[in-house]
Amino acid sequence: MEDLAEVITSAEFHPDHCNLLAYSSSKGTIRLVDMRQSALCDRHTKLFEEVQIPGSSSFFTEIIASITDIKFPKGGRYILSRDYMSVKLWDMNMESAPVSTFKVHEHLRPKLCDLYENDSIFDKFDCCTSGDGLRVATGSYSNLFRVFGIAPGSEEATTLEASKQPMKRLSQTVSKPSRGLTSFRRGKKGHPNESSSTENPVGEHDFKSKLLHLAWHPHSNLIACAALNSLYMYYA
Repeated sequence: MEDLAEVITSAEFHPDHCNLLAYSSSKGTIRLVDMRQSALCDRHTKLFEEVQIPGSSSFFTEIIASITDIKFPKGGRYILSRDYMSVKLWDMNMESAPVSTFKVHEHLRPKLCDLYENDSIFDKFDCCTSGDGLRVATGSYSNLFRVFGIAPGSEEATTLEASKQPMKRLSQTVSKPSRGLTSFRRGKKGHPNESSSTENPVGEHDFKSKLLHLAWHPHSNLIACAALNSLYMYYA
């Protein structure tokens, strides 16, 4: 592993064009390959990569930039990616930067040293999209998962806990009253292309309880979440 400069982390076929294949890497890049050009996918037709601001890099920059999962939302115009800190939405026609960034672990940025020491910074979280392509979901710590709206102008964000009583913990720590599982609570308003809800809604995280894997039903509004040895299913 010490001799490897870059590792492929995930791959996904385009939902409509079977000749298009996208794959992500530990360098935080997404490459799009057209298999009509060659059966050997060693050359890419597009490279999606966010340009780093000069002077903003640190020891952890490459680690947290590593993409752990990618998905094509319905329609195939966008690519959804998940890195350690956030979920990003890329337009197939714009390679230089994502069109939307949804912050998931931004509040953990001051704790990157501790996360590195306990190896949590290397956790690989999935992302998924709803069947209509209007929402995305991803996991976090303390068996929490977050749901974001990706439609233009949409700023909704929901945090739920994968447990038998998912709203119990939230009702104890969030000042606003809970509205139940079947409704979506809105985050604070901010930049139209960015979810600005970066606070931790449930206090300190339990880093041993992590929701890494989840899947959204392709037709029904149903989310399946894997937390430790349990599988939770939610209908929103």
